This record gives sequence, C-alpha cells and structure tokens, in this order.
Amino acid sequence: MATEEATPVFQIQRVYLKDASLEQPNSPAILLEQQQPSVDIQLGVEATPVAEGIFEVAVTATVQTKIQDKTVFLVEAKQAGIFEIRNLPEDQMGPIMGIACPQIVYPYLRGNVADLITRAGFPPVHLAEINFQAMYEQQQAQAAGEPSSILTQ
Repeated sequence: MATEEATPVFQIQRVYLKDASLEQPNSPAILLEQQQPSVDIQLGVEATPVAEGIFEVAVTATVQTKIQDKTVFLVEAKQAGIFEIRNLPEDQMGPIMGIACPQIVYPYLRGNVADLITRAGFPPVHLAEINFQAMYEQQQAQAAGEPSSILTQ
C-alpha cells in the first residue's frame, strides 16, 4: 500500500470556460470605419489550490482592438482546468502548474476567444501559440530579481 501512496498522480479533472466578456462600446459607428484596427493581446496564468492535491490553473486572455483611440472590441476570457496533482517533488510543482497545465488549457482558450470574436461579427483573432516554458522561466527570473533578457534594452 505504501507504493500506492508514493505514486505520482497528474490527472485532468475538468477544463471549463470560467469567464468571458465582450464589449463593443463604439458600435455601430466604429463598424463603418475603413481603417485597420490595432490589436493588443495580454495573457496571464494563475494557479490556485482548491483542495488537498487539487488545483485550478487558469489562463486569461485580453484582446483589445482599436482604431486610433476608440475601442472596436474588447474580449476578456478566462479558461480554467482542475487538475489532481499528488506525490510530486516540491521543485516540480511550479513547472507543472506554470507550464504543463497552461499548455493543456490554452488551446480551449484560443478556440473560445476566436469563436466569441467571430460571433460578434468580426474576423477571428487567432491567439498565437505560446511557449509557456519561456514565459514561466521569464516570470521566475523576474521574481528572483534578475533582469530579463526579453525586457532588457
């Protein structure tokens, strides 16, 4: 029985759309504009313990398009997953929740964001593939106070 308890466990319990919003504050007038809008995309990852060995990992995307200083549309979406993670060494927990879990959740977020934008009447915005390992390593370097090569000019 002791070997059962020490066996590492990593299971997806559920993947779900936790939150989604769409705003078109300047419609319908902005829809008549002929200019190409600028697109700004922000991503975030958060991990929260839910119960013993159970964690929620969420990836958030904010997509804002503007023509000059007027918003065409703003989409915010949070895709989450519930993961059972047990009997892993403590030094592996960060990478699992900062890299492995977001890689599982992110494709669902990409699809939901593109679908929401399309249903709003716009051409879909496809979120690029993300290297969550590089993103995690950058966050770790920033947390440790090291200058990030991405941000250093």
